[in-house]
Amino acid sequence: MDEEERAWTAPNQLRVVPMTDPERVSSMSSRELRKYFLVDDLFQPARLQLTYCDYDRLIVGSAVPSFETISLDCATVLRADYFTQRREIGVINLGGLGTVEVEGSSYELGNRDGLYIGRGNPSVQFRSQDSARPAAFYLVSYPAHATHAVRLIRKQEAEHVVLGDPATSNRRTLHRYIHQGGVQSCQLVMGLTELDTGSVWNTMPVHTHERRSEIYLYFDLPDDGVVIHCLGRPQETRHVVIRNRQAVLSPGWSIHAGAGTSNYSFIWAMGGENQEFADQTPVPMEDLA
Repeated sequence: MDEEERAWTAPNQLRVVPMTDPERVSSMSSRELRKYFLVDDLFQPARLQLTYCDYDRLIVGSAVPSFETISLDCATVLRADYFTQRREIGVINLGGLGTVEVEGSSYELGNRDGLYIGRGNPSVQFRSQDSARPAAFYLVSYPAHATHAVRLIRKQEAEHVVLGDPATSNRRTLHRYIHQGGVQSCQLVMGLTELDTGSVWNTMPVHTHERRSEIYLYFDLPDDGVVIHCLGRPQETRHVVIRNRQAVLSPGWSIHAGAGTSNYSFIWAMGGENQEFADQTPVPMEDLA
């Protein structure tokens, strides 16, 4: 960790990533792009990992409980009495069977099940049922200015939408968990996308959505697999190489698309000015550069 990265670490070990602007991004090296957009320290065994991002005050993180319970502590930088005092959280489990306890109520999450936790819940704890196959909870949090009920979301209960075509290598199924037509939230929109075998592209043709930030967590990649994730302004694109269980930030002005060495899955989450899923600005293919 260099001096600049040390400056980004707040008390209680919450890493803080500041915003950057499109002009600076256009001249960044690969190392700089990774520093400002890549979250690559998730899913550490027996640890809670949290990164605070200035884009819409997003927090992304993970909890992988082993023998011990992991409590969702509140870092000093939040200036709050507890984590959800002014925040809501979306959780998706990518590991073995686990339990999230919210204010004394337990919610059992299997692989790819989700949970919405509204603001005003001081106690949030994560447990694994089997330490040999621990749960791997992925967390996304945005500020909340309204209170919504805690809701368990089974993958099969999500809204399923099939998009793309094998001919363009982007046949995929979207599973919408937290959205206006499903589990209600203040501003968080969250779901999971799975690509069919033989398909490698996501979010192509591309778009931006200036009223929301977004973050992708890529998973289901083999050890030697990668996704080339594209970002930046449509006429000044850059890329970051992503490996399994790494996340990449997307400010509202940036495109967000990727192509993998094989098919894969990813969790997408958004927050900002509105929750309209279709509030996007399409970018014609001929305008990409």
